[in-house]
Amino acid sequence: MGVSEATVSRVLNGKPGVSDATRQAVLTALDVLGYERPTQLRGERARLVGLVLPELQNPIFPAFAEVIGGALAQQGLTPVLCTQTKGGVSEADYVDLLLQQQVSGVVFAGGLFAQADAPHEHYRRLAERRIPVVLVNAAIDGLDFPCIACDDAVAVEQAWRHLVSLGHERIGLVLGPPDHVPSRRKRAAARVAARAAGGELPDEFQESSMFSLEGGQAAASRLLDRGVTGIICASDPLALGAVRAARRRGLSVPGEVSVVGYDDSAFMNCTEPPLTTVRQPIEAMGRAAVELLCAQIHGGVVPPDELLFEPELVVRGSTAPPSR
Repeated sequence: MGVSEATVSRVLNGKPGVSDATRQAVLTALDVLGYERPTQLRGERARLVGLVLPELQNPIFPAFAEVIGGALAQQGLTPVLCTQTKGGVSEADYVDLLLQQQVSGVVFAGGLFAQADAPHEHYRRLAERRIPVVLVNAAIDGLDFPCIACDDAVAVEQAWRHLVSLGHERIGLVLGPPDHVPSRRKRAAARVAARAAGGELPDEFQESSMFSLEGGQAAASRLLDRGVTGIICASDPLALGAVRAARRRGLSVPGEVSVVGYDDSAFMNCTEPPLTTVRQPIEAMGRAAVELLCAQIHGGVVPPDELLFEPELVVRGSTAPPSR
């Protein structure tokens, strides 16, 4: 063909410095020789959709992946699952990988977009490339993507009213990191709910934690030191940590401490005691996320609004009137 290896490399990697005629000659030679063109050179986006999850330990994220993956398959799209692990591939690296694969769109089911102090440059790269994106969870200001979220304020209001109706007066919160937007919303809603019940939410009854069972245990332990009888948590694993914290100090759940989770993820009805929690409508949220994504893929204009879904309090065995 009369071109150097360096020229072929530039064509295959989409680099500049090659004339259109030479670039076309290289691609034609690839086709003639039976080589498959790299995805980004096929002339259309791949039928792939990135599905980026912050973790898999919390059962809510595999549940979202199942719903979203199934809805994508019904649209003829294939999800590319990108899961972050400690010390593993970062969210920004996954975005670079997805851009190289010429994905049709990306769904983020939780991630750095919900943290105000986290880096967000990789989201802006997606916006600059006009890649369809949908966020599942509350997003920070300045990221103009459509967003699907469960109503954090309603969730906390339901949990708070439930504990107050049982007679609890000293109610504490175990939330995510301070810059986590859904946790900020839950904190604000708890203050409103406390005032509506005729009280206040003291700072010492509010704890921030990493989203893990161990984090929930440590945060709840500090709240128990301050005499709370009811604990509202921002996830089910945090709530299971709170149950463990109570038991480690010889307190019964729900006899002496009531605990409320958030998500109603898998097996929360099988714990001991079964967990009272606020259910996210995962099926409806996941399907809505795919509908918004497909509307963008097909050229529709989707406003960067947030669609709020109504949660549902599920009362089980981890809440009861206080005995102390």
